[in-house]
Amino acid sequence: MSLSYRGRDTRGEARSIYNMQLPAHTDIPGFDSLRRGESGGLPRSGVAAFRLINDELGEVKELINEQLLCCPDEIGVVRLVEHLNSCGGKMIRPGLVLLAGGAVGKITGQHIRIAAIMEMIHNATLLHDDVIDEGQRRRGRATVNSLWGNESAVLLGDFLLSKVFKMCTDLEPEVAKIIATAAARTCEGELRQIAQRENWQLNETEYIGIITEKSAALFSSCCYLGGFLGGAGEIEVRMLSDFGLNLGIAFQITDDLLDIIGDEVKTGKTLGSDVDKNKLTLAVIHLLGVMDEKGRSTVINSLCNKAGMVEMLRLSGSLEYAYSKAQEFVAKAIAPLAGLRESDAKEALIETARFIGQRGV
Repeated sequence: MSLSYRGRDTRGEARSIYNMQLPAHTDIPGFDSLRRGESGGLPRSGVAAFRLINDELGEVKELINEQLLCCPDEIGVVRLVEHLNSCGGKMIRPGLVLLAGGAVGKITGQHIRIAAIMEMIHNATLLHDDVIDEGQRRRGRATVNSLWGNESAVLLGDFLLSKVFKMCTDLEPEVAKIIATAAARTCEGELRQIAQRENWQLNETEYIGIITEKSAALFSSCCYLGGFLGGAGEIEVRMLSDFGLNLGIAFQITDDLLDIIGDEVKTGKTLGSDVDKNKLTLAVIHLLGVMDEKGRSTVINSLCNKAGMVEMLRLSGSLEYAYSKAQEFVAKAIAPLAGLRESDAKEALIETARFIGQRGV
């Protein structure tokens, strides 16, 4: 069943969100364990829950392609853009925009536009990340930096962001401000993570703070704007924002786990960059925390030995600990949705959360 609305783009009276602050990570009791979500046939995005919005995601992809069409006489530029367009991801962030809108009202053209913007911001960060981490593969294909160099990858990322800026000029100021704030927080999180390289005293609270900025802020904003543009009240919008924030934290924890224990063929991207770049993630932080001084030195000196590091993480229970933390944040994400009316879109949000929680298995 499609959630699209092809008539006039309607919504409730605009509510000022100029001073909106994304919530800090807070504990929500309950939800000791989660069931694995069942899924039918996979939609084009690869996320089973997105079958509900398959057509709308197609519209998002079309809009992105339209925005990136430029310089028809510049073969080199066209080649870069075509390569980027061919490397489709799971489109989790635009999917959250659409499902959040469908959970409270109708999906409109505004949702399609915001979903495209959020995916373009995300793709720009991936282009830059691959330069920083010297990534060779992304989404099952060679990275732009590995094919055409760092300069092309950085500038292509900048090109995407410039298109985002242009698209934002047509948005209501409060909506544009939410997008700008989320993008800024993403960059701040990345900068904080780089600043903490080789900080062997980094603790779990500090790590959660970093990934809240680096990843969860964008997730939260996707859900917030989906609800806001769907005409939701402030309470509903806050529920969706809390859902996105905690889901974003869970996503990054599982992503960090995959960087350690994942299969490059299955994930489609270069792994091990966190360890190679001495970026501490939750499993390693836990491992360092359970070791004595001599053991900590052994861990630090063994970071370049992936097999040995994985074995230490396994024996210490650090992999299991990180996975359990991801499950906690999935549960925290799902909890606020209890306040939303029952709908297919709400169930799809819950299914998406469970899918993300299982990524590190």
